[in-house]
Amino acid sequence: MFSKVLVANRGEIALRIVKALKELEIKSVIVYSEADAKSLPAQLADEKICVGPPKSSESYLNIPAIISAAEISKADAIHPGYGFLSENPMFAEICETSGISFIGPSSSIIKLMGDKNEARQTMKKEGVPIIEGTENPITNLREAKKFASKIGFPVMLKAVAGGGGKGMRVVHNQRELETIFPVAQAEASSSFGNPSMYIEKFLEKARHIEIQILADNYRNVIAIGERECSIQRRHQKILEEAPSVALDERTRKRMMRIVEKAAESIGYRSLGTFEFLLDEKENFYFMEANTRVQVEHPVTEAIYSIDLIKEQIKLAAGEKLNVRRDLLPRGHSIECRINAEDPFTSSPSPGKIEFLALPSGNGVRVDSAIYCGYEIPPHYDSLVAKIIVHGNSRDEAIKRMRAALLSTIIVGVKTNIPLHLKILDDYDFRQGSYDIHFMERFLKETEPS
Repeated sequence: MFSKVLVANRGEIALRIVKALKELEIKSVIVYSEADAKSLPAQLADEKICVGPPKSSESYLNIPAIISAAEISKADAIHPGYGFLSENPMFAEICETSGISFIGPSSSIIKLMGDKNEARQTMKKEGVPIIEGTENPITNLREAKKFASKIGFPVMLKAVAGGGGKGMRVVHNQRELETIFPVAQAEASSSFGNPSMYIEKFLEKARHIEIQILADNYRNVIAIGERECSIQRRHQKILEEAPSVALDERTRKRMMRIVEKAAESIGYRSLGTFEFLLDEKENFYFMEANTRVQVEHPVTEAIYSIDLIKEQIKLAAGEKLNVRRDLLPRGHSIECRINAEDPFTSSPSPGKIEFLALPSGNGVRVDSAIYCGYEIPPHYDSLVAKIIVHGNSRDEAIKRMRAALLSTIIVGVKTNIPLHLKILDDYDFRQGSYDIHFMERFLKETEPS
């Protein structure tokens, strides 16, 4: 097992990792920017090292500074959390060549899965269903128009090197394609340094379902159920739940077995997530694989009584997978992402927290690094807390989440709690009859007249 792990992240996920390290009796080192000097992870980790100014490109994305911090502190592993360097194959490779364990898959797997087109073709070869789409990257409008005409509209444009919804657009006809393709390509170029795009058939009423896996260095792979992540705004997830109400047991098991087989075939190790679109007939199609811990991992932890971060660390240390294959889910879990933002415009709302009361009690968990008096910096993602509830049934989980949100008081900044309460009260959400376009319809219906 590791003796000291450097946490290369910030906010709630950094604190979550520090706490897991404490439970494993491993020393922690946190890197932080000047803006995060008073953050909770910086106060609770065993050691802390400042790696630069607030701008993430000069701190949390500063690879030389982070590797130096690991070497100076004599950390034998780095946990990247999510975002920042978590899916950067070059960073993982530098760790590998520096003799520092990267807590995640190998750099070659991160590189393979990071190229969306390559990942699709690899999954297709492994027998995983994919949506009809381009087999090679598209670099100009002429090729895009030719392919879109061949498969028919609507189509989805995606950045080959994309993530987080950047460079992603739905196109309904040729005229839209002429306008949107250059915009999506420019966004892909500025966000990822790669303007290449791919095109796939767009499913009108799809649901976003993802399968969680754990894999060790000895080719043992296990899928741990699914998460439903269809409540999204501009391709950013807002609320997640597990299990999905859209899957029957036969489809669930089929998805899990297909993912296990594919992950084993490509030599995947560590924790990971395979994301799918599910149509109305329960046909599922691979979208992408995320080679890191997901923001929404707690809903899986809640229904399977498992600590995914601790398992991820143990797998990176070379331990054999020690999770039972017949692990069964218990009850239902929902996670609401609490962002410091205007609830209906999504405009960021950084600032000082003047008063704070977070929910607690039976079946309620909060993952957060904020505290009363904490100054939310304007430089980073607006996520400030995740409220996770667990109930014996979906109905109980919804009611428990509603009560938890009503018991949350954050004074000093705006949050999206009012938006979550409206979603929880929505008839279609309560019935479980929603898809990835739920938020578009919901926001139109709830807009002030």
